[in-house]
Amino acid sequence: MRFPLRASSHDQRPPIHSLLRLIIPQFAKYRVRLLLGFLALLCVDFLQLTIPGYLQQGVDSLAQGTATSSTLAKVGGCILATAASIAALRFCWRSLIIGFSRLLEQHLRNRLMRHILQMDRPFFDSHTTGDIMAHATNDLSSVQMATGMGMVAAADAVVMSLAALFFMARISPTLTMIAIIPMPLLAICAKVLSGRLHKQFDQVQRQFSLLTEFARNTMVSIRLIKGYTRERRQREEFDLLGQAYLHANIKVAVIQGLLFPVATLVGNTGMLLILYFGGKFVISGEISLGDFVAFVTYMFMLIWPMMAVGWVTNLAQRGLTSLGRIHRLLATRPLLAEPDASVDEPEITELSFACSGLDFVYPGSKQPALQDIDLTLRPGILGIAGSTGSGKSTLCRVLTRQYPVERGMLYFSGSDVNDFSLDTFRDQISYVSQQPVLFSGTIAENICLAKPDASRKEIVRVARLAAIDGEISRMADQYETIVGERGIRLSGGQKQRIAIARALLADRPVLIIDDALSALDVETEQLVFSGIKSCHKGKIVLIVSHRLKLLSGTGQVIIMDQGKIIDQGDHQQLLARNVLYQTMAAKQQRREDA
Repeated sequence: MRFPLRASSHDQRPPIHSLLRLIIPQFAKYRVRLLLGFLALLCVDFLQLTIPGYLQQGVDSLAQGTATSSTLAKVGGCILATAASIAALRFCWRSLIIGFSRLLEQHLRNRLMRHILQMDRPFFDSHTTGDIMAHATNDLSSVQMATGMGMVAAADAVVMSLAALFFMARISPTLTMIAIIPMPLLAICAKVLSGRLHKQFDQVQRQFSLLTEFARNTMVSIRLIKGYTRERRQREEFDLLGQAYLHANIKVAVIQGLLFPVATLVGNTGMLLILYFGGKFVISGEISLGDFVAFVTYMFMLIWPMMAVGWVTNLAQRGLTSLGRIHRLLATRPLLAEPDASVDEPEITELSFACSGLDFVYPGSKQPALQDIDLTLRPGILGIAGSTGSGKSTLCRVLTRQYPVERGMLYFSGSDVNDFSLDTFRDQISYVSQQPVLFSGTIAENICLAKPDASRKEIVRVARLAAIDGEISRMADQYETIVGERGIRLSGGQKQRIAIARALLADRPVLIIDDALSALDVETEQLVFSGIKSCHKGKIVLIVSHRLKLLSGTGQVIIMDQGKIIDQGDHQQLLARNVLYQTMAAKQQRREDA
């Protein structure tokens, strides 16, 4: 099981205004919460800015010899009360603003899930599970951090820096100008490095998608891997993917490692200038010792916003990159379009399928999978036979509208299938694929998927029709037996029959079984076929199979080859005239005689 060891090159990020449309409605919805949160944050910043003033009063009173125990206790009490207020208000803004970021994350997660559930098969053909999971985990986490702590740090840095500069300028405009001399260096570095950070973080997310998909495939295929003793090779390939992911993260860390030291260097350089020139100002009497202490304290407050530039830039770039990935996923539209809502949906007056010159090419392929299919299906049991790759499964997928077809090629109940909503159309069909899909629940839950309110009596009835009830009854927990992920605790034949029981319980007008009896022995296959026949009256039943004994019980058999229908008729007619059918019959007869 091999995967590419490097992620593909990054896509260009969508315009900022397109990304903001994803989140601005949530900002409007929770505007009161955000307003209160930022008010609490501003109050915290204001209270922090008062502490240097108290220190200035205390130092000046000590320097002037006017300090008493009472005045110092008063200054200490003011600082203590301010610190307690800061702690309470900090709790408020964290609860309100960080809580908002979690609500935004929940909204995006729900929107992603709704979008994914609406997508069609071509979407899942081109998007791996690992990639989708990366969107729902790492990407959402990055957006949450950017709109939570990132937004708080940005607002806090702007307010604190402007306020600190204001109070510094009140003490000494000249010393303030000296202190900000190194700041342009920080602005230049942030501008240059932020673009690289977006590119590298996008690569990190893509590598994470590959790593997640590889791990998922390994877990799903663990029995196959062990059966072919591929554990060592899987470990090696996983290690290579892990190294690629690590190297991508290291590149991000290098950029981050440049931002933070530069910010610290700028802040400390400013502090050095203050200590030198501010000390000279104190000696010359231009500012008092208390003013100098307050100025240094404000400069310490200014260092945090400088350092925050690197952190906020990192969070913002990660958030925007992830929001861009989420935007691209949400911008993907299904190829299967719903009909115009203003036009009335056709009524289903008769049960019939009709293909008229049906052609089909898989998305991204140039080779036709179906060519010029003319076929009419009416109530009864019909079979489809043909060599491997002849288009049998493709025809089933098209009939169940897993892929789009052009207008005028496929009709249901006399109306073009494109005029029906997907829900209305699919409600008419039960489909059992070649690889039955079971989820990790009980047998009963798997059978009643399409009819959750089904009684145990109904579940047992269809299980008997599918010839699986006897085996279920011998299990320790019977219908409450947990089947495991993808039905791992069941045999292939048991999974197929549970899937058939599920389709029979849905009791829809059309039943399509795409080679879903292949894991059964001939005797069990005939029992299942008898169960299907007993409840098919008035319905269309289409069975794809390679076994001619099964097809001999159908009313008509369709022969396909290279995406075309080359013949159709009953079993005896095809045996008499069709070479391909005769060849299939001869091979199966030789196997039975052997």
